[in-house]
Amino acid sequence: MARAASTGEPRKASIRRHNQEVILSAAEEVFAERGFTGASMSEIARRACLPKANLHYYFGTKEELYRAVLDDILSAWRLDMDGFRPEADPAGAVSSYIRSKLQFSKRRASGSKVFANEIIHGAGVLGEALGDLVQRGIAGKDKVVEGWAEKGLIAPVDGRHFFMMLWAITQHYADFEVQVRKVLGKETLSDGDWKTIVVQVEGFVLRALGLR
Repeated sequence: MARAASTGEPRKASIRRHNQEVILSAAEEVFAERGFTGASMSEIARRACLPKANLHYYFGTKEELYRAVLDDILSAWRLDMDGFRPEADPAGAVSSYIRSKLQFSKRRASGSKVFANEIIHGAGVLGEALGDLVQRGIAGKDKVVEGWAEKGLIAPVDGRHFFMMLWAITQHYADFEVQVRKVLGKETLSDGDWKTIVVQVEGFVLRALGLR
């Protein structure tokens, strides 16, 4: 009996993780399309192909689910910043970060839009916690960038403004995708279009920092 219980627990944990991932993915899409106020748990449950009761089992309220979506987005962005270390090659670290952020904009445009909408509407849900979340997101990486500048490895730059500018550029292609397509005269952005975007953004930023 003990053996059966031990094999059952990992399976339950796997099902739980799967359901949470499905719910977060569906919620990300709905919050991006309708905003926090317009989104409903019923619509999210329908998108997730799960009973509404399951949503409330994993996430008690819509606000709790919304916060979980935002935290998931910020966690992904924090992981992309691991390459910013004092001993790292600046060009390699910056290029890798730009590519990761643009890949996120391509794969999870909805996630970027959810975060952008929260900021545009005054961080009504995150409130004062936003500052802490953003600071933890940077987590001293701004000082790494400034350290490179002090050593003459890159052009002088304020680390915090550096990251804000990178976010503005890379997230633009998700948050303002309609505008991007109109400017480029495209119905949809192809893989080739995204490769061009990466080359243009990467080249622009590296040149601004005095890097090849």
